[in-house]
Amino acid sequence: MTTTDRRPLAALTLLWVAGLILSGWHPSDRATWWMEVAPVWIALPVLWWTHPRFPLTPLALGLIAAHGIVLMIGGAYSYARVPAGFVVQDWLHLARNPYDRVGHFAQGFVPAIVVRELLVRGGGIARGRLLAVLVLACCLAISAAYELIEFGAAMGLGQGADAFLGTQGDPWDTQWDMLTCLIGAAAALLLLTRVHDAQIARRGSRAAVYDQSRAARRQRS
Repeated sequence: MTTTDRRPLAALTLLWVAGLILSGWHPSDRATWWMEVAPVWIALPVLWWTHPRFPLTPLALGLIAAHGIVLMIGGAYSYARVPAGFVVQDWLHLARNPYDRVGHFAQGFVPAIVVRELLVRGGGIARGRLLAVLVLACCLAISAAYELIEFGAAMGLGQGADAFLGTQGDPWDTQWDMLTCLIGAAAALLLLTRVHDAQIARRGSRAAVYDQSRAARRQRS
């Protein structure tokens, strides 16, 4: 498999297309669905555009694929009404549907690996404490930006944005969302750093071989 092998990205695309069709077939609210799955529509062309020059590791690509499904499920039902969330709510005797927290945990868990890869492979940041701090800071910035987007939607749509916000009456929902994102990012660094480093090393060596072969072909031509 070369660094430009498109099979993993093609599999992600098929998975997302199927997920978009299923989640968007009859969502609880069409406007909410569009807002919740908007990151999927943005990420997919970006992944295809950057893949020839900067193919992500299988770990990063797999996490992105899973995160997209989380967004689609939330868009189909709205985060406060996801059936699996009600099951967990009853099981743990919670005051609210916790699927929104799952989404914000993923909002930290997945970007932590993607940002880490960008900083190590693209930015040349050495592995260590500084890298971890930068990753956590970037994930918090992403979370804050998303909360600002929700704020803009609430101001623009008024009561129509309630399903998108998913606050479920909690006045501290924004703070909890950002804290959950931070926990997710920290968990990703603690659990996946070794696996990620191994895949980055393999990706780097493959990229070097690929660049050498391209240079050789150019010289022959």
